[in-house]
Amino acid sequence: MSRDICVIVPTIREYECMRSYFDNAREHGFDLSRLEVVLVTEDFCDTDEMEAMLEEEADVAGEVFDGSRREEWYEAHGVSEYSHIVPAASHAETSFGLLYMWAGDYEYGFFIDDDTLPHDEWDFFGTHMDNLAFEGEIETVSSDEQWVNVLYQNADEHELYPRGYPYSAMHETVETEQTHADTIVASQGLWTNVPDLDAVRILMDGDLQGQAQTRTSKDDYDDDFVAAEGNYLTVCSMNLAFRREVIPAFYQLPMDENEWDVGRFDDIWSGVFLKRACDILGTQIYNGDPLCEHNKAARSTFDDLNNEVPGLELNEHLWEIIDDVGAEAAAAVDQSGDAFGADPAAYAAVFEAMADELEDGDWSAYNNGEFFNYVGEFMGDWLDCLDAITASPAPTANQ
Repeated sequence: MSRDICVIVPTIREYECMRSYFDNAREHGFDLSRLEVVLVTEDFCDTDEMEAMLEEEADVAGEVFDGSRREEWYEAHGVSEYSHIVPAASHAETSFGLLYMWAGDYEYGFFIDDDTLPHDEWDFFGTHMDNLAFEGEIETVSSDEQWVNVLYQNADEHELYPRGYPYSAMHETVETEQTHADTIVASQGLWTNVPDLDAVRILMDGDLQGQAQTRTSKDDYDDDFVAAEGNYLTVCSMNLAFRREVIPAFYQLPMDENEWDVGRFDDIWSGVFLKRACDILGTQIYNGDPLCEHNKAARSTFDDLNNEVPGLELNEHLWEIIDDVGAEAAAAVDQSGDAFGADPAAYAAVFEAMADELEDGDWSAYNNGEFFNYVGEFMGDWLDCLDAITASPAPTANQ
């Protein structure tokens, strides 16, 4: 089988965790020859050791891209003018992996964070692929706040809300029912050990080391689920699989390198945009298994707080701004020849409509509201970059 899966790993330290994912695949009989692993790192990291690790895994193919190699890649693909859309030394540099995937022949993508490990009982890659192919009855979750807490199943006991969940949507009333799903475009695996919380919630949990006193376990999760149409959810990129066609609407937003010092919302906001596109196009995001073990390294909670505060108010309102945007744009796209629910052009059309709404709006009522205009501009550049890659011949067979 050809290499149809691109595995994107942002890393500056714990890249050896990938050996556990490869071992998990071998243990469960998953064909590693399907994977192309892209380690996205920085010039100050030991890229030689990263490359050696991939070479030692004989049945795994992959490449290492530090800042210098990314610049070379942009030049080779004729998109150097768009290099600004991927910030350096930021988790949002996962967007480079999406560009790499777009330039190749990969049908599926994975995001894996380097502070995670797979659980032995799940076929990590196989379970995600099964989720993307899922057809059948599944629990659908909604709330009176239009937000679904992905940790809702045991929230009465642990009282946790994940990073990016709006404070104004807390204390929601949850409703569940069964629905039929047959067009899954993303699979979000959840996490045990350190929950994915924001700094305010970590402080409320009494932890100054950027982790949490309250931990999650397998017992905190029951059945897999989807969020109902019209409901949003946090999408964390530490344990995630997705189909190629969503890439135009899945840009990991520009964080950290901006004059407002907004950070930590790259995957959260990309998930908001993707969910809006899915609702318009009739596709779904699957949540639950395979769980991963999240071993977040200790660090100052106040450092994370400083990164999050500039965007906290914006996070409360982003979803409201785009909640009625994109349907008309999607309707104008001819999808008659598509075999799976929606083609990339439809996701691009919805994303462009959301970009225009943000770029052209007056957000002066919010703290750092101009960051929304900035994000909208970068979203437009993202789509232009994808178009430029499509228009230029790939320099190699699979890139």
